[in-house]
Parts: sequence; structure tokens; C-alpha cells
Amino acid sequence: MSLKIGIVGLPNVGKSTLFNALTNKSVPAENYPFCTIDPSVGIVPVPDERLTKLSTISKSKKTVPAVVEFVDIAGLVKGASEGAGLGNKFLSHIREVDAIIEVVRIFEDPNTIHVHDKVDPLFDIEVINFELDKAGIKKPTLYVLNSSEAAENVKKDFISKLNGPYIEVDAVFGTGLDKLIKAGYDLLNLITFFTTGEDESRAWTTLRGATAPFAGKSIHTDFQQKFIRAEVVSYDQLIEAGSFVKAKERGWVRTEGKEYIVKDGDVIEFLV
Repeated sequence: MSLKIGIVGLPNVGKSTLFNALTNKSVPAENYPFCTIDPSVGIVPVPDERLTKLSTISKSKKTVPAVVEFVDIAGLVKGASEGAGLGNKFLSHIREVDAIIEVVRIFEDPNTIHVHDKVDPLFDIEVINFELDKAGIKKPTLYVLNSSEAAENVKKDFISKLNGPYIEVDAVFGTGLDKLIKAGYDLLNLITFFTTGEDESRAWTTLRGATAPFAGKSIHTDFQQKFIRAEVVSYDQLIEAGSFVKAKERGWVRTEGKEYIVKDGDVIEFLV
């Protein structure tokens, strides 16, 4: 299953800079509002050292990570839900994503214009959340605090007043990006399971609490519709054993049926 996350916030809070850092894809990030009119999309791999180790022990020819699709959406302004600042167009882009990361500027920089001529994170959040709520948009939201060393004093006062999950990044220097990607991946209560072999080791995404057939749908619809059983071993046990064959010899590979709930880190062979 795919995961699409929209990057939203006021103009000039660092959305496009963050998007560029995440995706290494060049989109306009100049110092003026509304420079990004159409949403840019970047596919970003989810960092997971478990996949690398599985690929190594399986001597896989190809390694394919799970991915997150990030959508850079142009800045919203007060009144967006009533059409201000091309708001209707931008809000329509937000409706197409699965979750939202709301970029909040907490850095002071006289050379970077703030749309309200002041750095007030809580006020900025109130503006964005009001417009999203008025537009009827209620998807999961993660606050991304675009920070710098100069923002320490702001952070201490501000973070205690946040009313939701947050993560801190420095979009310019690219710090905290791996945590952000993982946090975005976790935002919708998703887990990772793996398939591995000589041809390919691959990370797959499914909902936490999914049954084996539902998880198998991520690979191919046949794995849900024609599911017979699955052979499952935990990542830790497979790494300890050194191979699927040796894990079987130790009795660590289990045969599971349609009711099995897939766990994060499971390594699975589906039988149809």
C-alpha cells in the first residue's frame, strides 16, 4: 500500500526547502510566498537497516525499500478556505493525501519574510488548523518544527503548548530527516514486513493489526484472494539463524493461516 503525505504550512516556513532536502528534487524555494503553485511529488525510501541485513544474508540481487510519497503543497494563508491566496486549489491538493505534516517556523531570520511579519508558532498553527477544519479536512497531522540553534528559547516555551505529536528538523542543514520519514510512516499506524530471497529483498507496508491475506495484498491481489497459508519467521530469528533454511531447521519458521496477525519485522513467504 502506498502512503502519501502532504507538506503544509504558511508561506515561507520552509516547506519547499524541507521537500528538497527529503527528495533531492529541485522545486522553487525562493524567498517569496506562493512560489510553488502546483504540488511537487517526491518518492522517498523509508530508512530501515533490517532490509539491508536481510539482503546481505540472502545475497539478493536487488533491494527494494518501502517508500513514502511526499507532496509539497503551496503555502496556505488566513482565509484559504474561502479562496484567499488560491486557497481552494491548495486545499484540494491536501484532500488527496493520507496524512499531513504541518511545517511550523520557529526560527528568527530577518532576511526571510514571514507572512504575518512575526514568528509566532502557536498563532501560525491556529491559522492553518482553522482553515483545514473549516474546509472539513481532518487527516492525521504531525507538526514539523523547522528549527535552528537560534530558536532554542522559542522551542522551550513553544513545545510545551503543542497539542499533538511533533518532530524537530533543520530543513536547511537536513538534520532530523530520517526521523521525519519514519515518523510519517508511523503516522498512519503502518508496519513493515519483508520478503527475501536471491532475486530480491523487499520491505512492504501494511496496517498494524492486518491479517496475513490483507498484508499479502500489498504484494499482489492474488495473495489475498487465493491465500492458502504463509511461512513466517521473525526478523531477529532469521538474522540469528543466518538463512531461511537454517531457521526452518531450528523450528523458527511457522506456518500461519488466514487469521494470523502480521507483526512488524515479520519475514514472510506467501503460498497461494
